[in-house]
Parts: sequence; structure tokens; C-alpha cells
Amino acid sequence: MIRELLTPQNIDFMERAREVAEKHIRPIAAKHDVEQTYPWSAQRAIKEAGLSGVWIPKEYGGAGGGTLDLCLVVEQFSRACGGMGVAYAVNALGSFPVLLGGTDDQKQRWLPGIAAGEKLISFGLSEKDAGSDAGSMTTKAERDGDDYVLNGLKKWNTGGAVASYNTIFAVTQPGRGARGISAFVVEAGTPGYKVGKHEDKMGIRCVPVVEIELNDCRVAKSQLLGGAEGQGFKHAMMTLDLARPGVAAQALGLAQGAFELAVEYTNKRKQFGQSISAFQGIQWMLADMATQIEAARTLVYTAARAADVRAKNVSKLSAMCKLMATDVAMMVTTHAVQLFGGYGYCKDYPIEKYMRDAKITQIYEGTNQIQRLVIARSILREAASAAD
Repeated sequence: MIRELLTPQNIDFMERAREVAEKHIRPIAAKHDVEQTYPWSAQRAIKEAGLSGVWIPKEYGGAGGGTLDLCLVVEQFSRACGGMGVAYAVNALGSFPVLLGGTDDQKQRWLPGIAAGEKLISFGLSEKDAGSDAGSMTTKAERDGDDYVLNGLKKWNTGGAVASYNTIFAVTQPGRGARGISAFVVEAGTPGYKVGKHEDKMGIRCVPVVEIELNDCRVAKSQLLGGAEGQGFKHAMMTLDLARPGVAAQALGLAQGAFELAVEYTNKRKQFGQSISAFQGIQWMLADMATQIEAARTLVYTAARAADVRAKNVSKLSAMCKLMATDVAMMVTTHAVQLFGGYGYCKDYPIEKYMRDAKITQIYEGTNQIQRLVIARSILREAASAAD
């Protein structure tokens, strides 16, 4: 990484995140992975370091950073533990709809607590039969006087069991497809809001992924984001454009962390009278891993900067960085396990966790197959526009 390409603020956030990662995340990563428990001590350390809301504007209590700052922090956390990287990043995912579509009163109501690290927020878009096809959701929000009554089941809700708030997407205008979807901020503890099944996951085990059951869950009209119906799906898609670089940064951190462990191990491990890093075959693997990581990093940072300035091509760049970084993470972590040999397959060593944590990055916030569709459609639209 070329530090000279970053601003003093970028570097400050990155260094604070690295310190938290090494002192408070790495030492407990294995424990929480085995127990599948949330690392509250790490969450407190993040709060004390002033990193809880780097992406939130200062007028709402945040640090006034942006998507790039978010990515730098996520990358450092994920370098130590991919689960803690997403546990942090999901607060951006859940709060982006408020930033993008909320009224000023709504931003003042919900964002300061998140920025201060006092509140956590999750993102309720997916359902059992509405994953990649989010527009086919069936959760409903029916108007009843000055309230809305929500009914449905949300799936794959990352952080939902520990979140104070949840951005829930629901159909308010049946028959209108995606244009009939609206977004609500629902507070934990609201009658009819229940945390259901906890998923027993292969990776990112320290952050809970749960079902959210909504049974006659009544919320006030003031909890409808933006105060108008039918804006939810648009804001969900805009949110993903901003959030996908964060997933890419998680993958980048996992790749970097696994690579560093692999370099250390291959230097120490001796076979045939020398370190295995002396063998050309191993050196070529390390060279390919390092090159792919740097290529992914450049694309992630570029996409994050584009998101910060709301560039026109942000959707394509966001999809590209998510696609590339997560594929790189899977390649690098798999190679790292190979370089550790039999030890790489054993839980006595931390490297197998990197591979388990990396796999999900190719799946959530839009599978990499969906990213390829987003990229291709953008290319074809640009070509059609140029032809006109």
C-alpha cells in the first residue's frame, strides 16, 4: 500500500484501526469463532478509539469521513478477524439508507447514537425467497392511522441479534413491484419484533446472522424513511453501491492477513535443509498473491473514492471492486492454507479461519454472479449511449 496516496485523515483512521485490531481483536478472534459469540470487548475498544462512525457526517455526531475511511478501517479489522470486520461494516450498511433517504429529523434521531458507538444497526432486505431478487419480497407494511403494521420474515440479518435498530424493507404498495417497497427504521424491543433463528455458520462466526420475525409489529409513520412510500428499493440499491466497497475491504483485509501469515510461516518452515520460501514454486505463489492483493486494493480504494464523490459510474466500480477483491480473498486464503500444508487444515493454526471467513464475501451483498450482471449491464448501457 502506498501511504502517500492517502490523506492524513485516512492514515489516522487506518492506524487507529490497526492498533485496535492488534490489541483487541486478534487476541480474541479464535475464542469468539469457536463460541460463536459477539466480541463486545472489541466493540468497546472501537468506541473508545473514536472509530464507531467514521462514515457519518460531523453534523450527526460522526467523524466526517467517507466510504474510503470506512474501507480503511474495515480492512484493518478484517486483517485480524473477518467476522469483526463485517460486524463493524454492517453498521454502515444499516445506516446508509438513513443517510441517503432519511429526513434531517430522522438523521438527528438515529445517527448520533450509531456514531458514538452507543447503538448498533442492521439491514433487513433479504428474505427466504427474495435474495438476489430483492424486489420480490413479501414482507408487508400496512398503513393504520398514523402507524404502519409490519408482517413478514427477514432472512440473513447480519448483526440483528445485537442491533438496537434495524432498517427494514417492506411492501407498502402491493402490485407495484420494486416501486412499492418502502424502508422503516425499527427499534429492537418493539412489540411484534422478534429475533428468530440464529444461523450456525461456516465463517464470520463472531457476528450473529439471524432471522427477524415481524408479527403485527407497529411502528409510527415517523419511522418511514424519508416520510414517503415507494422510495425503499431505490435507497436499498444506492446503499449497496456505497456498501459493496466495504465488503471488498473486508475481503482485502482477509487476503492481506492471510498473506502475511503465509510469508511468516514459509520463512520459518524448513524442508530439505532450507526455508520453503527459498523454493521457486513457493516464491511464485507468494508473488501472485501479493500482486493480486495490490490490484484489488487499488480497485477498492478507487471505487470508495468514487462513492465519496457520488461519481456516475459508482455502481459499476462498486460491483467490480466487490467481485475482484472477494475472488482474490478466496484465492489468497486457499493458497495460504496450501502453503501451511497439513497445519493449514488444523484449527491449531489461524489460517483456516481466514479461508472460512473469506467465502461469504463472494456471496453476501450480491453474489459475484450478480456483480457480473451489474457490470455487464453498465457496459452495455454505456455502449448504447455512445452509439446514440
